[in-house]
Amino acid sequence: MININYEKMKKLYERIHKKLWAYLFSSNFKRFGKTSRILYPMDIQNAKYMEIGEGVRILKKAWLVALKIDEHEPRLVIDDLSRLGNFNHIASVRDVYIGKKVLTADKVYISDNLHTYEDISNPPIELPTKFHRSVSIGDESWIGENVCIIGANIGKHCVIGANSVVTKDIPDYSVAVGIPARVIKQYNSSTKQWEKVDFNGKYVEQPKEDLAENV
Repeated sequence: MININYEKMKKLYERIHKKLWAYLFSSNFKRFGKTSRILYPMDIQNAKYMEIGEGVRILKKAWLVALKIDEHEPRLVIDDLSRLGNFNHIASVRDVYIGKKVLTADKVYISDNLHTYEDISNPPIELPTKFHRSVSIGDESWIGENVCIIGANIGKHCVIGANSVVTKDIPDYSVAVGIPARVIKQYNSSTKQWEKVDFNGKYVEQPKEDLAENV
């Protein structure tokens, strides 16, 4: 009986698939880094509006879409060295930018648009999509599992907790969680530590036991 190493075969198969996919389809993109790879995408719509930087890795079942719904050409950019998890859904009708070295977990949704519903004489399925607000995710940010980012900007080196819904801008060096997401921690450049903040973004004095843990 032939003994086949599943892990080795899987890695070999995926390596061949990545190279073949890049060779056959990368020319469809506005820009596609030579060292970037997309593994088994669910769907990619209008790649001609998409820019993929160098060293990008997008895992299985990604759905990338750029729709031209008006006179503006959509733009979807995933910059250098970013890593996107499985089942990520990214939709742009105007402008979605994902910075360098951004890391996303599985099942993350990022969109600059909304589906209209205001006209009650027609069901939403028959109503058009509308541009809401541009999206930008700063370099080195980490987006947790099941996060939705809709028309919001996230700063540099931020952490967005799992299952959060981001609808408002998050400043640089922040930790945000919840529905809707709010900032609960920020990096204090004076103390060189991550510290809790209140609803107004002011640092909260930490209990002595918390301070001891940070030493």
